[in-house]
Amino acid sequence: MKSWIAKLLKSVSVMALMMMVCAAPVFAEDDLNWVEGIGQRIHVGTNLAELKLGSDFVFLNAEDTKKYITQGGMKPSGEEIGLVIPKDGEQDWAVFFEYDESGHIKDDEKTKIDAEALLESYKKGTEEQNKDVGPENQLFIDRWDVAPFYDNALHSLSWSLLAHDYQNNSVINYNVRLLSRKGYISAILVSNPEHLQADRKVLNDKILSQFHLKQGQRYEDFDSKTDKVAEFGLTGLILGGVGLAVAKKAGLIALILLLLKKFGVVIVVAGGAIWAFIRKRLGLKEKQSEQPTQPEQPAQEQAIDQQQS
Repeated sequence: MKSWIAKLLKSVSVMALMMMVCAAPVFAEDDLNWVEGIGQRIHVGTNLAELKLGSDFVFLNAEDTKKYITQGGMKPSGEEIGLVIPKDGEQDWAVFFEYDESGHIKDDEKTKIDAEALLESYKKGTEEQNKDVGPENQLFIDRWDVAPFYDNALHSLSWSLLAHDYQNNSVINYNVRLLSRKGYISAILVSNPEHLQADRKVLNDKILSQFHLKQGQRYEDFDSKTDKVAEFGLTGLILGGVGLAVAKKAGLIALILLLLKKFGVVIVVAGGAIWAFIRKRLGLKEKQSEQPTQPEQPAQEQAIDQQQS
């Protein structure tokens, strides 16, 4: 059991802790090698994938992402393979990429994902955990912002869960898992809840659409004679990459959510610090929009757009 808890702590909390680093007032003197996008192809991971980085973004490779975390006094998980943020000072979001060589994940459940059952498990686990903590640590699950869905063409699994704390602050995260030959890549979007729909569209249309696994690492390159198969499927992946027998334990499910809640507010508050710091390092100037702000699409239409993209 302890090994599974450690795995969940690493995979869930590291993303949040990375954003906590942004709030630190002092950074180490070591320079980070921010790569400015000019349409070139950037290697992500070790012979794993490549990203055609648009001119609107900057990128850190695996080592610099780990260095960035270390500079803030935190310990990297070791699974980081990259970080993408926008140049535009009006946009406050980040996408963290990690790779877990868990074994090939079979997608047999792609048409059988029981979103309602998963949601109910999250709710029950959190309700039980709330009984043992003070109000400031309680989390309340509302609904799926985007119910789990599988993209057969991309071999990707996406979902977003909406919750709130005792002060009715929204807590939300958006997750994409790209299945590969030997494991999966996590693309974790960190965003202000108020801007999540717009930021999610940028993620899908301008980043993930330009992100490709290399030949030999693709999902269809799986070799049943030589490659290991993961101990969990798509449902287990949604629950943190664990087998269902473990994931169904209420306390463990609640642990995942409480970690998200604990750092969720920090993510929103600390967000501005990273953009100011990075723009200063890059010598970038904030762009003033000359176009009127366009209203966001309703959540239902946005979800449809996602599934069609």
